[in-house]
Amino acid sequence: MTPPRAPAVVQDRVLPRPPSVLATGLKLPEVRWALAALVLFLLGWGLQLSGAPAPLWWSLYLACYATGGWEPALAGLRALREKTLDVDLLMIVAAIAAASIGQVFDGALLIVIFATSGALEVVVTQRTADSVDSLLNLAPEQATLLHGDGTTTTVASRELEPGERILVRPGERIGGDGTVVDGTSEVDQQAITGESVPVVRGVGDEVLSGTVNGTGTLTVQVTRPASASVIARIATLVEEASETKARTQLFIEKVEQTYSFGVVVATLLVLAVPMLFFGHAFEDALLRAIVFMIVASPCAVVLSTMPPLLASIANAGRHGVLVKSATVMEGIGRTTVVAFDKTGTLTEGAPEVTDIGPMTGHGADTVLALAAAVEHYSEHPLGRAIVRAAAERGLPLQEVTGFRALPGLGVVGRVDGSTVTVERGAADSSTTGTLVQVRRDGSLIGTITLTDRLRPDAPAAVRAAAGLTGAPAVLLTGDNPAAAATVAERTGIGTVHASLLPPDKVALVTGLEARGERVLLVGDGINDAPALAAASTGAAMGRRGSDLALDTADVIIVRDELGSVANLVRLSRRARRYVIANLAVAATVITVLVTWDLVATLPLALAVAGHEGSTVLVALNGARLLRRSAWEA
Repeated sequence: MTPPRAPAVVQDRVLPRPPSVLATGLKLPEVRWALAALVLFLLGWGLQLSGAPAPLWWSLYLACYATGGWEPALAGLRALREKTLDVDLLMIVAAIAAASIGQVFDGALLIVIFATSGALEVVVTQRTADSVDSLLNLAPEQATLLHGDGTTTTVASRELEPGERILVRPGERIGGDGTVVDGTSEVDQQAITGESVPVVRGVGDEVLSGTVNGTGTLTVQVTRPASASVIARIATLVEEASETKARTQLFIEKVEQTYSFGVVVATLLVLAVPMLFFGHAFEDALLRAIVFMIVASPCAVVLSTMPPLLASIANAGRHGVLVKSATVMEGIGRTTVVAFDKTGTLTEGAPEVTDIGPMTGHGADTVLALAAAVEHYSEHPLGRAIVRAAAERGLPLQEVTGFRALPGLGVVGRVDGSTVTVERGAADSSTTGTLVQVRRDGSLIGTITLTDRLRPDAPAAVRAAAGLTGAPAVLLTGDNPAAAATVAERTGIGTVHASLLPPDKVALVTGLEARGERVLLVGDGINDAPALAAASTGAAMGRRGSDLALDTADVIIVRDELGSVANLVRLSRRARRYVIANLAVAATVITVLVTWDLVATLPLALAVAGHEGSTVLVALNGARLLRRSAWEA
């Protein structure tokens, strides 16, 4: 009689997914105010275009001012109290000035732009903070403390002290970093180290908090307190990297202080000089000053920058790549080195049978069929790969009795009267994969080699990325050197760093950044998150990516299409060219209009037309990046 399927080993490596960005955002007051301002603006605009009475749409625009502008105004006043000026305050003043001469639409548009950008920044910051907090939930809340007399008690994992011993049963998460002092099992460490298959852990081997025990029972002596565990260190690294990461500022942010101060001073001079030295009436001088502030306000400058970048973000999103901000989109084009994680990024994180080596007198199908029959009752990734390979060859699964899992070794069962043992080995330099030995009644009848399946698009993606940057791609992985070397050879990667823990990845990324490189790192796991935060641009694989990686990264490759990396860099570089062209147009128009207002009398209608015309022109130019050709070229 065929035995019942063995109980599944718990392998819930992925953290519970937190609420969506929208759900997170709606809990934040900044987002609610920005949404309210946008709705009021759109309602007012619609009524204005439909020919509704002016007081009605004016009221909606003014409500937009209040809902979207009070926070930037407060921030600007606080900055002013600290004797600094910023664009927020200048935007509020410009918006009020626009309304005072009847151009309430212009002011409301500025309010909406700044309120929305500020809200998005708050959402991204909050999401990262929430995800760092949830990372600590990867470690179990409780552990089984083993006393000297053999009795056990359940304690909080955070209270474990170095020197204490814990009992880890099959399927449980390990409660603390430590060393195995008794037992043998296979431990799934992929979430922490990135190793593609569970690794055998026996007496003297180190195990990490939050990793998943296999079918054996382990006694672990704790070596670090919870606050110093690898998981806690990952959370700390993410927070520190996020806080200290050099932010690539947009053009308007770089000149914010100088531009704001210059416009304010110039406006006051335009108001005062005609009255003091040329005898102009206050009303005339005030009108000239208002016109000056309107034409000098950075509407066109803001729209020179934002539409190309926002259009690029929309285009990338249409092709399965989410870029979290305009700042990120601008910075991607400056990438000089692309680095890749291995497991789950260049590979699919799932082993596949790549070779069968039958002994003399035995066929490859026989070896695979016997192994698959026994492994059918195993939840081990290697076992599932063997069963899948047998199914692809159309090999029937024979009946098995007496199935048993051998912790740290493999599985055994009786097939057609013979005892079949499948012993799982380890990767080494000769096999460049994981070697499985198949024995029948104790005699070796063949071997099966399994390797982590390479993504079909990985070689082309690596070549394209290296071609764009002019520098060889870099591989950063926690897997063993043999597996890393195989993937590097098959993809054409030039530099390989293997057996890395999360702090090691951060050190390598920050080392490259310190040498002047701008690193774009592509990864998917919790172990990649600190390095994703430390890199100039972090890109996470969307389908397999852990929540921490997805929230820490600047870019999410939703469909896991590696070819998107090169397309994204090209699109960002094109967007930067559009931004530079737009800024040149905007600066020229502003210079002409300001000069006209200062040396002659610039009619208000012409000032508004010139100002709005340049704004529309740069916006339309940026919108060209929505075309499909902008992504594919």
